[in-house]
Amino acid sequence: MPDRITRITADLQDLGNFYNISISPLRRTRLHRYLSSELKSLQATDFESYDQESKIDFLLLQNYLRRNLRQLELDEEKDGKMEVLLPFAGTIVGLCEDRQQMKEVNGEKAARELTSISTQILEVKKQVKSIKIKVEKSSAYRAANTIDQLRDHLKEWYGFFKGYDPMFTWWVSKPYEKIDEEMKSFAAFVREELVGIKPGDSDAIVGEPIGREGLLADLEAEMIPYSPEEIIRIGEQEYIWCEAEMKKASHDLGYDDWREALQYVKNLYVPPGQQTLLARHLANEAVDYVKKHDLITVPKIAEETWRMFMMTPERQKVNPFFLGGRSIIVSYPTDTMDHEDKLMSMRGNNIHFSRSTVFHEMIPGHHLQFHYMARSRPYRKMFETPFWIEGWSLYWEMILWDKNFPATPENKIGMLFWRMHRCARIIFSVKFHLGLMTPQECIDMLVDMVGHERATAEGEVRRSFNGDYSPLYQAGYMLGALQLYSLRKDLVDGGKMGEKEYHDRVMRANIMPIEMLRALIKNEKVREDFKTSWRFYGNLDDSKSM
Repeated sequence: MPDRITRITADLQDLGNFYNISISPLRRTRLHRYLSSELKSLQATDFESYDQESKIDFLLLQNYLRRNLRQLELDEEKDGKMEVLLPFAGTIVGLCEDRQQMKEVNGEKAARELTSISTQILEVKKQVKSIKIKVEKSSAYRAANTIDQLRDHLKEWYGFFKGYDPMFTWWVSKPYEKIDEEMKSFAAFVREELVGIKPGDSDAIVGEPIGREGLLADLEAEMIPYSPEEIIRIGEQEYIWCEAEMKKASHDLGYDDWREALQYVKNLYVPPGQQTLLARHLANEAVDYVKKHDLITVPKIAEETWRMFMMTPERQKVNPFFLGGRSIIVSYPTDTMDHEDKLMSMRGNNIHFSRSTVFHEMIPGHHLQFHYMARSRPYRKMFETPFWIEGWSLYWEMILWDKNFPATPENKIGMLFWRMHRCARIIFSVKFHLGLMTPQECIDMLVDMVGHERATAEGEVRRSFNGDYSPLYQAGYMLGALQLYSLRKDLVDGGKMGEKEYHDRVMRANIMPIEMLRALIKNEKVREDFKTSWRFYGNLDDSKSM
C-alpha cells in the first residue's frame, strides 16, 4: 500500500503539471479516467489479506480517489455556470494544449483565432450591459479569476514561440498584445459589473459558497457524520462554554464585562522591535513545559531547527496573526503602516494572545507535526486534512488549559479569545457556504462575538474565502481538536494508553481523518465498505441557537 500510494501521488502530480488548465475538458477527462482506473484496481485487491496499517491505507486511498472524482464533478458544475461569460475559453485552451502536446503551430491561423476573441469579449460586454446575461456573483467571481488564469496560460504559449518561429512572430505579435490587454480589461469589467469589486480594490472579499450539498460531500470525505446544521450547533455550544470561562477570568481581573477585560489584555503588548524576542521566549517556554511534564517526544532536531521571519504589511491583510510550521512568521506593524493599523496590529498580537499562537504554531503544534510528517509514514501526506493538521494544534490549547498552563487571568483570556475565535470560525464559515451569511456579516460576527479588531477580523474572513483554503478548513480547527480530545478521553483517561504514548502514536501515524486514526490506534475491525459513524461530540442541544 505505501508503494501504491507513493506511485499515485507522483502520477497525479505529473498529470496535474501537464494538464494544468483548470477548466480544460481534456484535463477533466484524463483525470477522471486515471482516478477511476486506480479506484477499480484498488478495489480488486484482497482487502482481508492486509494488516491493520494497510487496511487503513486502503480506506484512506479509496476515500481520496472517490473525493477527487466527486470534486471533478463539482468543478464541472461550477464551470458550467460561468461558461456564458467565457465563450472564447475553448480557443485559448486549444492553443495552449496544442503547444503542450508539441503540435505544429500555424501563425496565420493563430492570429485569426486571437482576433476572434476580441469580438466575443465585446459581445459579452454588450450583453452584460443590457442585462441579457445574468450569473450569480460567485460564478462571476470565478469567471474573473479564470480569465486571469487563461491570460497567464496564453502568455506562456506566446512566449514559447515568440522570436523562435519567425512566421509565428510576424503574424501573432500584434493580435496577442491586443488580446492580452483586452483580457486584462475584461477581467476587471466582470469584477466591477457583476461582482461589485471596483478597480484597485484589492481588499474586497467575495468567495464562492459551495452550498449544502457541497458541504455534505466534504463532510463525508472528511469522515464527519454530522450535518452542516449540527456542525453549527457544535460551534455555538462550544462558544457558550468559552464565554462562561471568559466571564470568570474577567471577574478575577475586576471586570464585570468580559469585553472590557479583553480590551485591557489587548493593550498589553510589547514595544515595536520586541515582538521577535517575545516569540522566542514563548516558544522556549512551551518546549520546556512539554518536556518537563513528559507529554510528548520532542526530537532534538525539531527543537533545534526552527527559524523566524517577519510578515509583510501586504500579507498581514490576509494573515493578521502569526503563521507557523517549519518556521514561525511574525505579524507586527512596520513603519509603513498607518497609525491606526499599527495599533490594531499590536493589540491583535498582544503578549497573551501571542502565548497561545506561538505554541500552536511551533512545539507541540505545527512545527513538531511537520517534523514527524517528513519522517514517519511520509506517503500519508497525500491525505492532508485540516481536521488533523489544525485540530492537533488546537487540541494542545485544550490540554494545556486543562493542565492550568495559562495560570493567570490575563493568560486565560488570551487562550479563551482564540478558542472563541475557533467557535466563531465554525459558525460563520459554514453559514457562509450555506448562503446564510455575507462576508461583511462574518466580519461583524468576529468583532461583536469574539472581540476582534476590525482589521484583524477582515483579514481572517479574507483568508477564509480567498480560495486558498477548503470550505471546511476553518471548521476543522475546533472539530478536529474535539475529535482528538474525545479519543484521548477514551484511551488515556480510560487507562488504555499513557499520555505520552498517545501523543507519540498520533504523530507517528501521520495525517488522516481522525476517525481513521481512531480505528488505527484502537485496532478496530474495519470493512472495505467503511462508512463514517463516530459521533464524537456527545449530546447536541437543539434548543440552543445563536
